[in-house]
Amino acid sequence: MTGPPGPGGRVSSIATRRGDGGETGLLYGGRVPKDDLHTEACGAVDEAVSALGMARAQEADPARAERLLALQRELFTVGAELATGVGEREHLERHFATVTAAMVEGLDAQLAELEARIPLPRAFVIPGGTVVAATVDLARTLVRRAERRAVSLRRAGALENPEVLRYLNRLSDLLFVIAREAEGGATSTR
Repeated sequence: MTGPPGPGGRVSSIATRRGDGGETGLLYGGRVPKDDLHTEACGAVDEAVSALGMARAQEADPARAERLLALQRELFTVGAELATGVGEREHLERHFATVTAAMVEGLDAQLAELEARIPLPRAFVIPGGTVVAATVDLARTLVRRAERRAVSLRRAGALENPEVLRYLNRLSDLLFVIAREAEGGATSTR
């Protein structure tokens, strides 16, 4: 979270000191403890976005780098949903995009396209075939963590949009295949 914009719309300081007591602000819904279900889910998404950024920064294939960037951007939409408190969805929908069935269908289409041309492993994959693939695999595990946290939110009645769960589930599948693509179809197995 950042401080209020200063002159020219710039953030005056990254350190607001408002979180020093162990609380943070949701996008909509007020302040919550830093270990709240919302912040746990958002934190996992943030970790996944960063891991995808690391993969993208090392990726030599422009098409795959663009795919990773698009997924990072979509995860910001997921994060906004997870950072919205109960009963505040109307505010979110007024100002931001939300996770839709079309987004999930887009992941399904990408998954089908990759699976049609990339041989899938017949055994467990040990990540590390390439740096990019290993980093995408790391992002996949972080998306799985975000999915588990989102399930907790949903079970607590604090996540209104079931498409968020479908999106995270499908994204982790897609990242698995992207990692195999980044390895050139050859995988280390055990």
